[in-house]
Amino acid sequence: MTATGPAPRFDLPEPDAFTRPYWDAAARGRLLLRRCGACGRAHHYPREFCPYCWSEDVVWEGASGDATLYTWSVVHRNDLPPFGARVPYTAAVVDLAEGPRMMTEIVDCAESDLVIGMPLRVTFRREPGQEAVAVFRP
Repeated sequence: MTATGPAPRFDLPEPDAFTRPYWDAAARGRLLLRRCGACGRAHHYPREFCPYCWSEDVVWEGASGDATLYTWSVVHRNDLPPFGARVPYTAAVVDLAEGPRMMTEIVDCAESDLVIGMPLRVTFRREPGQEAVAVFRP
């Protein structure tokens, strides 16, 4: 707590009318992607247009929740709240089965067990009064 109140949180999403379906699905344990009706490609993070062909013909689609580990880094120091209380943690990039690459965190896995290309499955970090956040585990 600072003299002006609690320290700002940098890990909390700020849902809006457009992203509300994504966060509602996450609360139910489902990962959503956006898929373009014009070029057929899926993308993540959610956008109102396709980042590949710029079409606005994009819809929400449920993802399988399967991914493979592309890369990772174990974070041992982070001064931003609340990350400092979570160190060490594994920041990662995963390739979703549907094609998009996603930044995330790996949980329930020792650093020594991480291998590029290892299969992962989505799970959700849930904290009271906050949006559920997609993370991955073996």
